[in-house]
Amino acid sequence: MIAVDAMGGDHAPAEIVAGAIAAARDLGIRVAITGRPGQLRPLLTRLPASADVYIEPAEESVAMHEGALASWRRPRSSIAVACQLVRRGQAGAVVSAGSTGAIVATAKLRLRPVPGVARPALAVALPTRPTPTVLIDAGAIADPKPELLVQFAQLGVAYAEIAFGIAEPRVGLLTIGAEPGKGNKLARRGYELLDTDQPHGGLPISFAGNVEGGDLLSGKVDVIVTDGFTGNVALKTLEGTAKFAADQVREVLGSSRATWAAALLQRRGLRELNERFDPETYGGAALLGLEATVVIAHGAVTARGATAACKLAAELIERRITERIRERLGPSRAGHFLRRADRGPGGATGVVSH
Repeated sequence: MIAVDAMGGDHAPAEIVAGAIAAARDLGIRVAITGRPGQLRPLLTRLPASADVYIEPAEESVAMHEGALASWRRPRSSIAVACQLVRRGQAGAVVSAGSTGAIVATAKLRLRPVPGVARPALAVALPTRPTPTVLIDAGAIADPKPELLVQFAQLGVAYAEIAFGIAEPRVGLLTIGAEPGKGNKLARRGYELLDTDQPHGGLPISFAGNVEGGDLLSGKVDVIVTDGFTGNVALKTLEGTAKFAADQVREVLGSSRATWAAALLQRRGLRELNERFDPETYGGAALLGLEATVVIAHGAVTARGATAACKLAAELIERRITERIRERLGPSRAGHFLRRADRGPGGATGVVSH
């Protein structure tokens, strides 16, 4: 079963509930929607609801502008109740389109980490060909220690294998130059760690070296590793650029009869291109490193995107992403790693809210 936070997102709860119902009907999965029953019941009665959708009451919700502290202020919020269903073993995954900062903080508070994982990280799919490129971290840890970049790589490789069927994913480190030694202290030390044997029995990483911002959509590597601050800026820059380019293309295509006719001839290709760059296509970001699957959908998600997020969550459960992460990290002598990752002032605790 999947627990869906019905109150998170710009178009909640109507679009979220519609997407959850479609997922239950089309995918044959059970769904619990969490939120205020008074708002949710009318939506279930108006839509062709499946018998496998039910309401789990949650009288509080977290607003989109609220961040990580909301997880403490509202212990009975819809996202907290969804996490609690997983914690009690009643659901296998959480899906929410709410505040990323609040979701990450609530999930960390209520769900156990995979043994050996110091901090969970957000993985997003970039629309490259022939397979998507995984960007990690996209906003969970703003200021990590270099050791966490190695952990991000292992999480990203497991995700690329499970979600996209990529054998032996190539890993690149995002920085300001392709040559070794480029970047700040974090990037330089991260390069050294990624370029050596993995500690504590972890599976080898196919490290391809540094990549630059221009490589994000090149398909040069399968997994791009970075800190959450840089990753979130890169992701939002790509989203903004894609929207700008799409607006410009629409303007040009509508500028004359000739371009309009040309667009009709190319409508299939344009439709496929739009599908690739639509944030709803891939379902959302996966919060990796917890003993449960957490999918964070785009804040402006529609019913289609909510269905895609539920589908992604169901696939990650079925393909056993958590078990694959355990395998990649190796035997759990991780206490040493955890202490190293947390050592020193300004530890890896910052959450990028977006």
